[in-house]
Amino acid sequence: MLVNHPHLNRALLTLLTITGISLTGAFRAHPAIAQPGPTEPSTVQKTVTPALKPAELIVKEETGWTKDYEKYFERHFETPLRNAPTIRAFLGNIARQTGKKSAVIYLVPTPQQLEVLLVTSDADPIHLSFANAKGEDVKAIAKAFRQEVSNPNSADSIPDLASAQRLYALFIAPIAEELKRQKIDTLMFCVGAGLRSVPFAALHDGKQFLIEQYSIGLIPAFSLIDLNYESIKRAKVLAMGASEFKDLNPLPSVPQELWAIVKGRGGNSFLNTQFTVENLQAQRQKQLYPIIHLATHARFQPGNVENSYLQFWEQKVSLNQLPKLQFKLPVVDLLVLSACQTALGNPQAELGFAGLAIQSGVKSVLGSLWNVSDNGTFQLMAQFYKQLKTSPTKAEALRKAQVEILKQKDLSHPYNWSAFTMIGSPW
Repeated sequence: MLVNHPHLNRALLTLLTITGISLTGAFRAHPAIAQPGPTEPSTVQKTVTPALKPAELIVKEETGWTKDYEKYFERHFETPLRNAPTIRAFLGNIARQTGKKSAVIYLVPTPQQLEVLLVTSDADPIHLSFANAKGEDVKAIAKAFRQEVSNPNSADSIPDLASAQRLYALFIAPIAEELKRQKIDTLMFCVGAGLRSVPFAALHDGKQFLIEQYSIGLIPAFSLIDLNYESIKRAKVLAMGASEFKDLNPLPSVPQELWAIVKGRGGNSFLNTQFTVENLQAQRQKQLYPIIHLATHARFQPGNVENSYLQFWEQKVSLNQLPKLQFKLPVVDLLVLSACQTALGNPQAELGFAGLAIQSGVKSVLGSLWNVSDNGTFQLMAQFYKQLKTSPTKAEALRKAQVEILKQKDLSHPYNWSAFTMIGSPW
């Protein structure tokens, strides 16, 4: 049974055509959306009443995912649980401060089906359930998608967008008209295991990539992000990194990368032997740097939290040691890691990547899901810092940078730009 709403019905029928997946749905009580329509052909299952209302399901996921991150990082996060009314109120407040209208999209893959929840400031939450879109099947599509866009051997070819379009049909198409109706321009993905390393920017509707339409961010849970907003258009940068390593591949563009960033924004840079934890802390005591840029290897790997790390000159700092860097004193607004690599699809590696902002104590992290070419990284970082001077939010600066990169013929493949992800607060 489809809802009595022409735009949503059209989107749902498009989804069914592309994916062949049946649909059940629990929709918010809104006169334009919630009224059931006539029975459709047998390929669409009947609308059913869910075990939990949308607001209750949001609390359930916020609670469960917070516990998942606390278990992985082996610590308790002192943040309050945020329910649907709290989230909606904050989204309205941030829209007034930034001029950007944000939505939170929860994607919950379960053994039986995929749950999609949409939370915005201007309407009650929407809850959709996709029968026959079993969690493992959705994760398999996500895996195929990641393999295609993260393969450096395909970076010079025309991308295969089949998986990108199938995921768009599942995640975005059913709510696309609602997003347009509410004039949403920023999407915050809060997702379950197996989906936290999806490069959402490269989802495709058949005409455009998602990043061409929306600013995008990845959050561990809304309860785990810093809600304070302060513009960093003029913020100075502490830029540090290494171009050579004892047991890791060299990053030959790092000296130029650090020089260009500091020249464009102001601040200071430190390379190789000066790239130490002690010097990082010493420089932060001398001057306030709202932005810290680390051009170095960062690895998010399977297993315990100790297995994942940031590489300094001659020292690895594991994720469980990040709080010792004291990025909360004072709070760093943005941490940029320009050479990350994540074990795509691995649950533990995903927790490390998606939880990086809350674990490190910063408001936002810009990281990459895989190692991008030196040239691609340099080009995107240059564009990002350029756009950061005028954009009201970090996610918008990243969106503009990615769009500029995908317009370049030699860098247009998603491999070169879609790995970069804004984690934590997108604002």
